Amino acid sequence: MFDKRLVQEGRPVWGLLLLTVGMGMGIALLAVAQAWFFSRVVAGVFLEGATLSRVWNSLALILGIIVLRAVLQWVSDLSAHEAASHIKSSLRQRLMSHIVSLGPVYARGERTGELITTVVDGIEALEEYVSKYLPQLLLAVGIPLLILGFVFPLDWKSGIILLLTGPLIPFFMILIGKLAEKKSLHLFQSLSWMSAHFLDVLQGMTTLKVFGRAKDQTRVIERISDSFRKATLSVLRIAFLSALVLEFLATMSTALVAVTIGLRLVYGTLTFSVGLFLLLLAPEFYTPLRTLGLNFHAGLSGVNAAGRIFEILDLPLTCNVDVGKDVEDDQVLASDFNISFQHVSLSYQLGKNLALNGVNLSLKFGEKVALVGPSGAGKTSIAQLLLRFIEPTAGEIFVNDGLLKTISAKKWRQQIAYVSQTPHLFAGSIEENIHFGRPSATSSEVKRAAQAASAHEFILKLSDGYQTVLGEGGTRLSGGQAQRIAIARAILKEAPVLILDEATSNLDTESERVVQLALQRLIHGKTALIIAHRLSTVRQADRILVMEQGQIVEQGKHEELMKEQGLYYRMVTEYRGDSL
Repeated sequence: MFDKRLVQEGRPVWGLLLLTVGMGMGIALLAVAQAWFFSRVVAGVFLEGATLSRVWNSLALILGIIVLRAVLQWVSDLSAHEAASHIKSSLRQRLMSHIVSLGPVYARGERTGELITTVVDGIEALEEYVSKYLPQLLLAVGIPLLILGFVFPLDWKSGIILLLTGPLIPFFMILIGKLAEKKSLHLFQSLSWMSAHFLDVLQGMTTLKVFGRAKDQTRVIERISDSFRKATLSVLRIAFLSALVLEFLATMSTALVAVTIGLRLVYGTLTFSVGLFLLLLAPEFYTPLRTLGLNFHAGLSGVNAAGRIFEILDLPLTCNVDVGKDVEDDQVLASDFNISFQHVSLSYQLGKNLALNGVNLSLKFGEKVALVGPSGAGKTSIAQLLLRFIEPTAGEIFVNDGLLKTISAKKWRQQIAYVSQTPHLFAGSIEENIHFGRPSATSSEVKRAAQAASAHEFILKLSDGYQTVLGEGGTRLSGGQAQRIAIARAILKEAPVLILDEATSNLDTESERVVQLALQRLIHGKTALIIAHRLSTVRQADRILVMEQGQIVEQGKHEELMKEQGLYYRMVTEYRGDSL
C-alpha cells in the first residue's frame, strides 16, 4: 500500500522522515548491543560464577543503552510528528485554497458536511500514514536485514529460519489488507455521509420543526449512526484478526528458533552466550514486521482519505485565479470600462441543457441594467459569469477591447460589489462583518457605510452596538437588517461595478422601503447589473433585459416593453402586487 502522490507531498520533509528512519535503525543497533551485553552477563554470572563487581561495567552499559534507546525513540517520534504536521498543514491549505478557487458553483454541488469531513478528518487521517506507516515501511526492510547481518556469522541455521519465516508476516498482512481495503473506504464514506446529514439536519432545523419531521430525522440519524457503527466494527474485526495472525506467526517463528537453539545447546554444538544472544534477537527481528502490520490499517485509512483529497485537488479551475496581464489589470483599475457578452453560452455540465444560449448584452460605464425573467431563465448565471465563478462554455466576455478571462480573477473581483438575495453574515461582530468590504477601513468609515445603508440606527439599538456578536448566518438579525449589513459592506468596498441579485425579493414592505433607499445610495455613480424581482427596482433601470430559456428575448425601458405586450407585459400583468 503505497500512495505515490502522498509520498511526493513529503518531499519538503524528507529530511525529517529520513531522521525518523535513522533513529529507528539506531534503536535496532542498540537493541543488538543490549542483547549482546545481556547474554554475556547472564552467561558470566550463571555459568562462570562472575561477581557483581566483574559484570558492573556491562550492567552500566546496558542501563545506558536503555536510556539512549528511549532518547532516540523520543527524537524519532518528534521528527515523525513534525513531518506529518507539515504535510497536513500544506495539504489542508492547498485543499481549502482549491475549494475556494473552485468557487460557490462547485460548493453548492457538494454536501457541506462531506467537504468538512474531508478537510478536517480526512487530513487528520494522514497523520499515522506519514508518521508511522511510511517510516515503518522502510524499517520493516532495514531492521531485519541488519539483524540477519549479525545472526548469519554466528549461526547460519537460525539465520535461514528467520529468512524463511520473516516474509510470511508481510504476505499475510497484504492478504488481510486486501480484505480490509474496501471496508476501510466504506468506513470513511460512512463518516462523511453521517457528518453531511447531521449538518443538513442542523441547518434545516426550522423546517423540520415546522413540518413536524424532527423525530423522523432523529431516527434517520440513528440509522446512519448504526450503519457507521457496523462499518467501524467490521474494520475492527479485520484489524483484530490481522493482529492475531501476525502475533501467532511471530510467536511460532520465535518458538521455532528457540527450539533449534535449545536442541543444539543440549548437544553442545552451540555456546550458551551465543544461543541466548540469538534468542534475544529473534523477537527484535519480527518486531518491525509486526509493527508494520499493526500500522497497516491506519495507513489504509490515510490512503483512502488521500484519494478523496486528491480527487478534489485534481478538479480543474474554471477561471484564471492568480495570473493576468498588467495591461488589463491597469485597465480595470481605471474603472471607466464597458462590459459586453458576445454569443455567450453556458452549460453547468457538459452535454446537459444550456443555462445560457448565445447571449449578447452590453453594460456601459455608469449604466443601470435590470435583468428580469421567469425562474431558471439564466439571470443568476450571468451574474456568476461576471463574478468569474464560472467561465462560458462558448463565446467571450469583453472588458473594453480585452478579454475578461485574461484579467486576474482576484483583481477583477476587487472591482465588483455583490449583494445577493440571501447575504451571508459570518459569526462575529457587526463591525467585523461590514469590514469584509474593505479590511483596511477605519471604524468611522464603517459607521459612515452603515449610515448610508440605513443600518446605523438599528445597530445602535442593539446591546453592544457595532460590537454585537452575531451567530452563524447572522441569526440575531431580521432579513431586512441582514440585507442592510450586506449593503453597508458593499458601500464600504467602493467598487465601480455593482451586482444586485434580487436583493429585496424576500423582504416585507417596510423593510423593502428602507433597503430600497439604501440601494439607491449604493447604486449612485456606479455601473449596475440588477437581477430584479420587484417592479419598483426595475423602473430605476436605464434598460430592462427580459430573459427566457437562457436567451434575451426583449429589451428596452418599462414603458416601451409594456407597449410591445410581450413576455415582460405578461409578467407584469399576470403577477399580483409589485412583483415580476
